[in-house]
Amino acid sequence: MPPQHTAHPRSHRVARIVALTLTGALVLVSAGAVAAYLNFQNDIQVSDVESVLATRTGRPAPPPANPHDPFAGKALNILVMGTDYRGGGNAALAGPGAEFHSDTTLVVHISGDRSRIEIVSIPRDSLVDIPACPLADHTESSPRHDDMFNSAFMIGGGPTQDVTFAAACTVLTVEAITGVPITDHIVVKMTGVVGVVDALGGVPMCLPEPVNGSKDVDLHLPAGPQTLNGYQSINFLRARKGQGMGLQIGSDLERIKRQQAFIDAMMRKILSQNLITDSPRLYKLVEAVLRSISTSPELASPKALAGLAWSVRGVDPADIVFTPLPVVDSAAQPGRVEWVTSQTQPIWAGIAADKAPAGTGAPAPSAPATPTPTGAGGGSAPAGTPAAPSTPKPTASLLPGVCP
Repeated sequence: MPPQHTAHPRSHRVARIVALTLTGALVLVSAGAVAAYLNFQNDIQVSDVESVLATRTGRPAPPPANPHDPFAGKALNILVMGTDYRGGGNAALAGPGAEFHSDTTLVVHISGDRSRIEIVSIPRDSLVDIPACPLADHTESSPRHDDMFNSAFMIGGGPTQDVTFAAACTVLTVEAITGVPITDHIVVKMTGVVGVVDALGGVPMCLPEPVNGSKDVDLHLPAGPQTLNGYQSINFLRARKGQGMGLQIGSDLERIKRQQAFIDAMMRKILSQNLITDSPRLYKLVEAVLRSISTSPELASPKALAGLAWSVRGVDPADIVFTPLPVVDSAAQPGRVEWVTSQTQPIWAGIAADKAPAGTGAPAPSAPATPTPTGAGGGSAPAGTPAAPSTPKPTASLLPGVCP
């Protein structure tokens, strides 16, 4: 699957409101932050003496202050984690269970010059080495070799299912297997997704075929254009098995494609509306966002998020890129995948060095790569393991399910 660009929306307001779409995963957080910041400012009683004097003396009034980006000039690598945690009302959506793993996990890279955003999704079934992690009881977990990536969240959370320590262990794991320093994190809760999508008024999608989930999800969507509400959206994002849009394959990699299509569709919904002028919807969105996440202290500040969102308002949608990880099926552990390190290492090295993704910018011819499949944890795959394709080139084509 080649990297996917978000194609140019038709709206002429892109330059003004792309700040609300830091990335598909952070779009609603950013929108909520800007909204909270601007509305908070509006609630303050302001005595604009300078403007009054300007009308009497002819001196120019000071320009309005824009939100300040506290991370200015610094590249950001934000780890966004979904979770299958059943507490806090999530059991009503996913059914009873003791699960406490990370689900969808995204590394979101925002370049230091704020010219581009790269999003890399880590398959939950990746076999990786998980380092020793601090635990809430002041002890430390034992390191693990060739374990599923999403186990790091469970290991860190421990018996008390502590989200903070769960996120910490996942951050440590990502840093160890990628070499990318994670600057901030966000944990998104299942129940929050429902509230956020409903606060948006739904997410429009154009499904190429009917989509029906298996018995563990309540998902029955016809083919064609439609607007998914919050309940339908969380089931669409969770579904792994069924019929339609790759569900019959039952692969997490296919689910990543569907999730990226949903993220793209959600971005387009935000880009098509000027939410800043719709205060009632803004407040509902802010409330839904704040109920949806657990995040770093730096990102928890509405003022800081507003400044960050403002600083990327000029990012061209074509420079928001989804980069897939080349993987192969594991022969040692069926149902799991191993990274093709000869191709994944350049991706992570480029992010760590704040370089543009491979294949972006001016196209240059290159010889096909000869990948060496290896596990993300460092083990070699058996001979005969199918090779992954050469480093993919970006395309502006729409993902299946995204409305033109």
